[in-house]
Amino acid sequence: MLRGLSTVVFQADDLDTAREWYTDVLGTKPYFAKPDDGPAAYIEYRLGDLQHELGILNRAYAPHPAPPHPAGAVTYWHVDDVQHTYDTLLAKGATEHEPPTTRSEGWITASVTDPFGNILGLIHSPHYLSMLP
Repeated sequence: MLRGLSTVVFQADDLDTAREWYTDVLGTKPYFAKPDDGPAAYIEYRLGDLQHELGILNRAYAPHPAPPHPAGAVTYWHVDDVQHTYDTLLAKGATEHEPPTTRSEGWITASVTDPFGNILGLIHSPHYLSMLP
């Protein structure tokens, strides 16, 4: 049935501004954009050890309107230092969703809301580290 995380898709009203913000935050450019010519409707980044995909869809193409506040599932991305990453994202214009919280020994989570209304989860997870080669 479910075999693994493939792509997480966020939405943004201004995809060009979202591309600039995420390219700065992630330190890499999108590897994929559609359509090939003209303003992009969708862009996608590959991230991290397993090259998971983060897509950003122009909200004009979304199947439903945006909720009035950040909502929905929170996808947590493993980071080596939750506090540092959280502070960096806040400095780049994200807002607090949930401050860094120690869940148990070795487990720390936090989340921010990006400038486009999406929740970006951060986690330091011993399980993630144990599966790496």
